[in-house]
Amino acid sequence: MALPAKLQVRYWSIATAVVVAVLWVLGDVLLPFVLGAAIAYFLDPVADRLERLGLSRVAATAIITILAIVSFVILALLVVPSLVAQAVQLFEVAPELLRNLQTFLTERFPDLLDQTSALRQSLVSIGETIRSKGGEVLNTVLSSAASLINLVVLIIIAPVVAVYLLLDWDRMIARINDLLPRDHAPVIRRLAHEIDETLASFIRGMGTVCLILGTYYALALMLVGLQFGLVVGFVAGLVTFIPYLGALIGGALAIGLGLFQFWGDWVSLGMVAGIFIFGQMIEGNVLTPKLVGNSVGLHPVWLLLALSVFGTLFGFVGMLIAVPIAAALGVITRFGVSQYLDSRLYRGISAATDDNDADPA
Repeated sequence: MALPAKLQVRYWSIATAVVVAVLWVLGDVLLPFVLGAAIAYFLDPVADRLERLGLSRVAATAIITILAIVSFVILALLVVPSLVAQAVQLFEVAPELLRNLQTFLTERFPDLLDQTSALRQSLVSIGETIRSKGGEVLNTVLSSAASLINLVVLIIIAPVVAVYLLLDWDRMIARINDLLPRDHAPVIRRLAHEIDETLASFIRGMGTVCLILGTYYALALMLVGLQFGLVVGFVAGLVTFIPYLGALIGGALAIGLGLFQFWGDWVSLGMVAGIFIFGQMIEGNVLTPKLVGNSVGLHPVWLLLALSVFGTLFGFVGMLIAVPIAAALGVITRFGVSQYLDSRLYRGISAATDDNDADPA
């Protein structure tokens, strides 16, 4: 005999409250484990494909781990130092860039930037703040002993957790399936399958799109000769998972820097703009349709809301779990709406009577 609905709601509410409390109290401690689980989820299809080619799960996990270590070493030696150096340098030269902007605006619009104008004072204040606070914060984060310890712990624990979870992923899923409530197992499996499809389309697909576009933007801008091209490409690729936002932020930053560096060299400036236009064409017509699909089910506004809410409540861990929870809530909401549309609460007594009259039985 199944439990009454009220008791089921009570038990699931208690379980949800416990999970939220654990995330609230142990958010920083759970960060390596959440990140490791995300990495394992991302790489599980690769391991499954290698298994279908005849390899064992252990061999597939070993190959993926070796490739990941090699990629990490290459990034750590070649890309990360340049990225950090350019980011620090960008903070340092921000006041000079803003002074150049003042000079440009003064020459073109002399009345706009009077010595006593609020706009001029705001530009000066922004430049000094970026230089003093931005570089200070970045250097503090990079040099703080506690931050370094946390970073080392994250770098060590997260990959180890990812390897173990990737090795036992299929067994864990089978075990969870065995523990599902028998009365609700079919519905839970169907909803879990829809959530997995949404996450697979978004996280794996958009992760690949971000990596491809970020690499393209960084290399193309560096080839054009734009200063801080690596940082701009990294930022543009990182924010690409929110439609149009990555191109807007990266394009505005790149064109803004290009105006100061290439003023008068309209060919180079046009190439900077063309890089982002071409990137958006490739993303919209090739990458996103092929890798993400058209039925992801995560509206950009819903995604931004989830990132903001969970990031505020649980910090960086909340931002990591925001997308999966947003996907799950989206699927559950659609399921609830479909149930509501089939219920007497929506259809009413008259509709139910008409259905009974139309039933030949």
